[in-house]
Amino acid sequence: MKAENIRAMILEVIHQIVPDEDLSNLKGDVRIRDQIEMDSMDFLDIMMELRKRYGIKVLEEDYMKFSTLDGSVAYLEPLMKQF
Repeated sequence: MKAENIRAMILEVIHQIVPDEDLSNLKGDVRIRDQIEMDSMDFLDIMMELRKRYGIKVLEEDYMKFSTLDGSVAYLEPLMKQF
């Protein structure tokens, strides 16, 4: 899966978890939680959705890499080559 597809997939998952948030202007290099209303349970729901949909288990020590969209894409890109 290419980076732009991964970004779209992440946005789709975020939208599923926090459907009332406007994601159209989300910046890739700014912390997601600084741009939209999302609490720690929402974040864990996103991690669980990635596991459910794609079988990707993100280690807890890697959660900080998901603080931005760009970081999320960079982390997931090598793991999603088969999709």
